Amino acid sequence: MKNNHKKMSPQFLKNGFGMFAISISAGIIINLGAANASAHGFVGDRFFPPTIATDDPFAVDELLLPSVSHIKSPGDDGPVRTTDIGFEFDKEIFPKFALGISGDYLHLKPDDGPSVHGFDNFTLSAKYQLWQNDEHEAIFSVGGEWEIGGSGNKNVGADSTSTFTPTIYYGKGFGDLPDAVKYARPFAITGTVGEDLPTSADNPNALEWAFALEYSLPYLQAQVKDVGLPRAFKNLIPLVEFSFETPQNRGGGPTTGTINPGVLYENRYFQIGAEAIIPVNSATGNNVGAVVQVEIFLDDIFPKLFGRPLFGN
Repeated sequence: MKNNHKKMSPQFLKNGFGMFAISISAGIIINLGAANASAHGFVGDRFFPPTIATDDPFAVDELLLPSVSHIKSPGDDGPVRTTDIGFEFDKEIFPKFALGISGDYLHLKPDDGPSVHGFDNFTLSAKYQLWQNDEHEAIFSVGGEWEIGGSGNKNVGADSTSTFTPTIYYGKGFGDLPDAVKYARPFAITGTVGEDLPTSADNPNALEWAFALEYSLPYLQAQVKDVGLPRAFKNLIPLVEFSFETPQNRGGGPTTGTINPGVLYENRYFQIGAEAIIPVNSATGNNVGAVVQVEIFLDDIFPKLFGRPLFGN
């Protein structure tokens, strides 16, 4: 981990922004109803949802607003309760190439001390969809992140050191499995592998690795067999996410991470997700947390403004 508060609030969590955004999201939900997922995140017949702990491989227009998490984790001076409200905005600049920005507002409450709050460092990202195969529901992308050192509040542990994380992204659906195992076709996996490269020798390099295993009930209904699911379940994708960080030098300590079981509700215009946050070892923590996230598909809501690159066709 790059700094202490990130041990309290796992860095894999994407970001959010507060009650104002929740109200906007709720309004969208009420007004748009339950249309089916559309062109956002498709490879062949497979819709890959934006996952919470694992960045997806798509370079598209989207708005994550908000993501709200809460967990109690170990700290240098004792356990700390961390509430994280974050956001992320991504825009396709050239065909299959997108830039993004994300940020987190943190509220830290130590067991033995006063509360502090403020923004963590902001992060810029870039992603390029390098290859995809529609028949085999596979996609591979490359990119990276730049955590801008000194852009956050030191009171919440924002590091003055910048960190660059070159990353690969992948996704694979199992719709090409034989008929004998057709009910396994709704399974899919997405994941990332990145390397933290801090600009200060005081911080360790670290391998960031994460993956999500999901089972798409919409895919089961549409591509395998209509099993007559009740309406409330037809747009659900149960999943389990795994997110880890392995320091490699400079006394970075053991691997830390979490396992996040949860479910996503998909609509053509938005996604709502909720997961538990389960630490994998005592170095990560001893308490279970939770995260709720709303992802807004700008390209489907505002097709005249989004869903296309700024430059090129």
